[in-house]
Amino acid sequence: MAAATLITKPLPAHPLPKKPLPAGWPRERYESHNRRLKAMRLAIALLDTGVYRPEQAPNRRIRRTAADIGVHTPSDTTCRLVRALLYDHC
Repeated sequence: MAAATLITKPLPAHPLPKKPLPAGWPRERYESHNRRLKAMRLAIALLDTGVYRPEQAPNRRIRRTAADIGVHTPSDTTCRLVRALLYDHC
């Protein structure tokens, strides 16, 4: 069986300038927003490597992909969100 290669490029050292999120949101809303962004990046990277089903994405594989693309290690909650995004994709 051939091994899938990672096509997604690592995040640049100097990313595009970010616009600040609106002030006054509860902290949980900021955390949820950033978690969803990270989950989307990871889901895209997994799709690029040929992982199309949630069953193919255990936490270990998601965390290894995060390391490959230069993203901090995701939490268990973020890993569940990545699998939910893959499920929606099917």
